[in-house]
Amino acid sequence: MRYPSSISIELKEETTIATKQLINNRIRSPQVLLIDHENNNRGVTDTREALKLAEEVGLDLVVVSDNKETPVAKILDYGKHLYQLKKRQRQTSKPTMKEVKLRPNVGESDYGVRINRAVEWLDKGDSVKFQVRLRGREHQHRDRATELLERVITDLSEVGKVQSFDKRTLILQMVPV
Repeated sequence: MRYPSSISIELKEETTIATKQLINNRIRSPQVLLIDHENNNRGVTDTREALKLAEEVGLDLVVVSDNKETPVAKILDYGKHLYQLKKRQRQTSKPTMKEVKLRPNVGESDYGVRINRAVEWLDKGDSVKFQVRLRGREHQHRDRATELLERVITDLSEVGKVQSFDKRTLILQMVPV
């Protein structure tokens, strides 16, 4: 397989990864530290010899780390390598939804622990969903549950903003600022 020296991958978030990896005949170094397709270290090898080994297996010779003296080259499927890079990039950019379930008469220490954990998640870039669950006669005092969610909003106003606040189902979703 032959690939050009620089390929750009287009992701859904409109970001572009420009990979400037040296591949196959584009490698100008006379010798490379070779890692074969089975992840065995072959040591310092001539670049032409490494290319022959890669062609015998039907894979590409890709420079993974460009050292000053001898670059580290690996025999691998370059298309698969680009796919994995793209997939890893998509995974890291995807925010996750964390969920916190509360009761209307939650204790102060439990409330503080949940708020601190929510602050950590919001700082990390995750969104947080708060849900107040009512049981039995607690349904008669829905106003206490909405007051609790409004207290959560005021406590987290510095690190997050309200995405949605449903007073009927007692669900509050917050996203990082």
